[in-house]
Amino acid sequence: LIIFPPERSNLAGVRHILLVLSGKGGVGKSTISTELALSLRHSGKKVGILDVDLCGPSIPRMFRVQNSDVHQCDSGWVPVFVDQDKSISLMSIGFLLEKPDDAVVWRGPKKNALIKQFVGDVAWGDLDFLIVDTPPGTSDEHISTVEALRPYRPLGAILVTTPQAVAVGDVRRELTFCKKTGLKVLGIVENMSGFVCPHCSECTNIFSKGGGEELAKHAGVPFLGCVPLDPQLSQSLEDGRDFIQEFPKSSAFPALAHIAQQILDATSQRSS
Repeated sequence: LIIFPPERSNLAGVRHILLVLSGKGGVGKSTISTELALSLRHSGKKVGILDVDLCGPSIPRMFRVQNSDVHQCDSGWVPVFVDQDKSISLMSIGFLLEKPDDAVVWRGPKKNALIKQFVGDVAWGDLDFLIVDTPPGTSDEHISTVEALRPYRPLGAILVTTPQAVAVGDVRRELTFCKKTGLKVLGIVENMSGFVCPHCSECTNIFSKGGGEELAKHAGVPFLGCVPLDPQLSQSLEDGRDFIQEFPKSSAFPALAHIAQQILDATSQRSS
């Protein structure tokens, strides 16, 4: 069965779609999505982030645009641009809430309808990458997202875990989800992999180490790298600042740059 994308689709100008997944909450999917977008922008790419975490939309805050409004145009919603160059654009339910403290108390069908609307009705224009930041789990929102994006042939998924066995076990289920839905796994990222002391630069493995790498080896998928806990990274996300630009000497910087480079390599292999 060949699925053709709809004509005149808002995703027609998007070259590559990436999903950031994890079976576990609090492992840093939004952090990885944000830093991957910034890394790709510094490689000269135009990037969009679609935040489908409807109950915990944190992407607007991480780019310091949480007070922005979404406007309509002829082809749908105009995403929120992070900078004057319009090199990073965002769409999130966070922009649609009347008050920032409003809770999204919705059943599945309403969530699914909004996800389909996000996929079809956002006027992204031309993008090199669209990064889809997902909530934890393998249920309604994930099935709706994958099904809605299927006609546009996503490049694949990046799975995020932390090193400890409890998190790795949940991410193992996410691998099964990808297999069942036919979504290619581009690789696994082990986030919070050790704490780097800002004074002496020594790395302490708070959550043990190596769980993500072991899982990647066991599952036969690429291991994209370890990102350490770094106070500078946390602070830049809190303040909505560009970590990649401001902290090139941080120990998290080469790890994030390496992950972005592997994604770029995967896209060049797909094109050739």
